[in-house]
Amino acid sequence: EHGTKRIESKPSETIADFLNKIQQEFGLGDTGWNVYKSRDKKDWIRTSRAKTLDTYKIKHGDMLFLLSSDRKQSNASLDSTSMNSASGTSNITGDMGSVSISGSSMSSGSSQSVVEDEVDQILYKEDGKIYRSRNEQLCRHGPQGKCLHCVPLEPYDEEFLNSCDPPIKFLSFHSYIRKLTGGADKGKFVSLENLSCKIKPGCTEHPPWPGGICTKCQPNAVTLNRQRYRHVDYVMFENASIVDRFLNYWRRTGNQRLGIMYGRYEPHKDTPLGIKATVAAIYEPPQKSSKNVLELLEDPLEGQVNRLAEAVGIRPVGWIFTDLLADDLNKGTVKHFRGNINSHFLSAQECIMAADYQNKYTNPCKLSPDGHFGSKFVTVVVTGDASDQIHFEGYQVSNQCMALVNDDCLIPTKDAPELGYIKESSEKQYVPDVFYKVKDTYGNEVTQLARPLPVEYLLVDMPAAFPLSAQYTFKAHLHTEAKLFHVENRQEIGETQDYTSLSSYLQQFPPDRFLEAVSDFHLLVFLATSDMIPLNMNTIAPLLEAVKTNNVDIAFHFKKCQEWATVEEIMAAHEATPRVQREPSYVGPGASPLPPIGSGAGMWTCAHCTYLNVPEKSACDMCSLPK
Repeated sequence: EHGTKRIESKPSETIADFLNKIQQEFGLGDTGWNVYKSRDKKDWIRTSRAKTLDTYKIKHGDMLFLLSSDRKQSNASLDSTSMNSASGTSNITGDMGSVSISGSSMSSGSSQSVVEDEVDQILYKEDGKIYRSRNEQLCRHGPQGKCLHCVPLEPYDEEFLNSCDPPIKFLSFHSYIRKLTGGADKGKFVSLENLSCKIKPGCTEHPPWPGGICTKCQPNAVTLNRQRYRHVDYVMFENASIVDRFLNYWRRTGNQRLGIMYGRYEPHKDTPLGIKATVAAIYEPPQKSSKNVLELLEDPLEGQVNRLAEAVGIRPVGWIFTDLLADDLNKGTVKHFRGNINSHFLSAQECIMAADYQNKYTNPCKLSPDGHFGSKFVTVVVTGDASDQIHFEGYQVSNQCMALVNDDCLIPTKDAPELGYIKESSEKQYVPDVFYKVKDTYGNEVTQLARPLPVEYLLVDMPAAFPLSAQYTFKAHLHTEAKLFHVENRQEIGETQDYTSLSSYLQQFPPDRFLEAVSDFHLLVFLATSDMIPLNMNTIAPLLEAVKTNNVDIAFHFKKCQEWATVEEIMAAHEATPRVQREPSYVGPGASPLPPIGSGAGMWTCAHCTYLNVPEKSACDMCSLPK
């Protein structure tokens, strides 16, 4: 829309009220636009409840300019604005159709275009207050009255949280938001800003770093504080079979293992306005592992796995890794070397990796100018507890740690896993000073430079356990008598996903239990991503819908389709293939005589893959299909 609009205002009107009038007049969103006194984006009129139009010396008939705040559209002018103060009018013109709304510094501090997670939308609608019954000893009023001893408490009431068994050490994220928005202004000025440790770009008053730096572009020093809230309050595995399947790799090899947990975020009733991460499956990406080292490799199937998970109603909610060392094989005990006073909870390297994952899976938040704040992605460590039993510990790193890792400021130390280190500034990168506070031997609070840095300042812990009654998103776990399908990326221990393993797995289920048989996340990943299977995400979409909704009719309809019939024919061919005989040995005692040189008579070519086979074979050595 081009043109000029007049806005009535007064000299004593606050800037925030004036900008709200502009927003209503043009029908703008909360983000993506700013108002300036000049067309070249100088003298930005920032929102404020304390400053008035007189503060900016805006008078009757002055012209203001409405411009896009989107970086990509920063050069697109939005026409001019004429405004009157006193009796006044203000006119604003612009082509707002080309503006992409991404964030703003408006007085409301919110971005209506951000789509938050479903669990957040549910918790926003809840009252959240902690209701108490009438105290017979202290209350002196009737059954309909309320007093100090029975009035509902706010979800962030510290006395109530400390009185819980066990005490709740951290506020839930939505309780923290309620605390911020509980004042007289109802959070009108609340803005959850993400920490940045980088030099602000675009400063023209000096050469770029390392040529110069000024107070306008220099990031502020960071003082680390223990985060008082957490985005996720509880990690729940639906059933023990999920974890047993993951731990079987360590039980068979003694090597450590890493997996990506897929599940849902749901309200957690044991914490006021709490959130729990419910784990339905653990996907194991490509990796190299030993007893002490884990190396995560690039996963070319990550995008496909995420799309498949979304189709069955789950998403990545965290990552899990083992740190186990067997103590007594007869008793089944493991050594306890984490989480005690002489050790660490998470190493600096693990904190950095957790921060990488949390920066990858950020938490959408309408109260942040960036559209995201923090992360719900959790970290679970499988290690030994004080009783030498396998134990699960849940963690997240703080938002400050996410910023330090995102801006490449935090690195691990070489010989102390419990200590991190803040990099020093170099010609390539400016790193702000980072401090943390400790108490000395006299009880005084002392500020120290974070070189090195105890990683406990960066951690938020949470319980991780199982429900009283098992839950099953994937029904294949219900049948304990059936041998489960092989897990991906376990070829080194003999678990190969191929037609043979698929055929032997499906043979355990009668035809009327087809939906239960295919309701296995690892099997679905194999069907959707394997090059050997004539299926893809489009063809198995009905099957994924059947698994998501537990609809038997859709599953049987898919079983009759042409693509699945082809899979069954190939599996039948593999079943008919005789067992491959061992090749004759031509060396050692009792060796067979060497065949004549150049004897190729009788060799036959596979009609399916053109592989050249020896005459004795009735099935192809390459593709295992019959001759």
